[in-house]
Amino acid sequence: MNLKLIASAAIIVLIIVVASAAIYVVDENQQVVVTQFGRPVGDAITTPGIHLKTPFVQNVHVFEKRFLEWSGERNQIPTKDKRFIWVDAYARWRITDPLRFYQRVRDERGAKSRLDDIIDGETRNAVANHDLLEVVRSSNRAPLVESEIESEEAGEGLVDIKRGRNEIMAQILKNVSAAVEDLGIEIIDVRFKQINYNEDVRPRVYERMIAERQRIAQKYRSEGQGENARIRGEKERELQVITSEVFKKTEEIRGRADARATEVYAEAYNVNPEFYRFLKTMESYKQVLDKDSTLVLSTESEFFNFLESAK
Repeated sequence: MNLKLIASAAIIVLIIVVASAAIYVVDENQQVVVTQFGRPVGDAITTPGIHLKTPFVQNVHVFEKRFLEWSGERNQIPTKDKRFIWVDAYARWRITDPLRFYQRVRDERGAKSRLDDIIDGETRNAVANHDLLEVVRSSNRAPLVESEIESEEAGEGLVDIKRGRNEIMAQILKNVSAAVEDLGIEIIDVRFKQINYNEDVRPRVYERMIAERQRIAQKYRSEGQGENARIRGEKERELQVITSEVFKKTEEIRGRADARATEVYAEAYNVNPEFYRFLKTMESYKQVLDKDSTLVLSTESEFFNFLESAK
């Protein structure tokens, strides 16, 4: 009885092991190549689901359906105008023919090794066949501050370019795509991640850029100071004009007031000359005497006579 149970259990375990070795699952983001003794068997499997293979004889090689990343090493490359720059590129690619991909490069590591040679080589050739301005710039757009930035190489303003960075990257993509056609690979895009000057010349370039920006800033600062002086001059001139007009009107009003006062005084004098004389005398005393002054009058003075007559 125990032997039958052990045998049944062994058979069940054997069936499970064989089934697990014969059944494999392909996900939606996977594609599979089945090999037997190292050689591909049938076509590649690109549809998701459960599939069967010969257990212990056939092997399953799984490849990605999604986009894959390639990132190259930073390389120092001379441009056509003999400028040494550091270029760092990256690319996006995918496996379009798993069977051919397996036959040519075996796996992703082998594919990236081939891409290193192909993309780096095409990038080096493209940069070496173009001037630095073409590698850096994308178009002949007008500068934000026209005729402000001077270049030692270009003279006044920006020089027009025949081909820009976008066209260069497009040419690299075209050449790389043609080179990987037989690898079962599609190159989606190739881009420059970073372009920089050589470390030896970078400080001089930065110093020149800083000096140029300082020159432009100083120009704007001088223009601002000149405009400030002009506005202040206009303000002072307008202030003097306004002050002169006010002074003129004030003097005219004061003149008319004095004339009217003189006229009133003359009329008062004609009406009562004695009272007018008395009033003017009182005003004169008020102006020359204060509360601490002592007035000594002669009996023959006119003011004394006015006081005596008031009694």
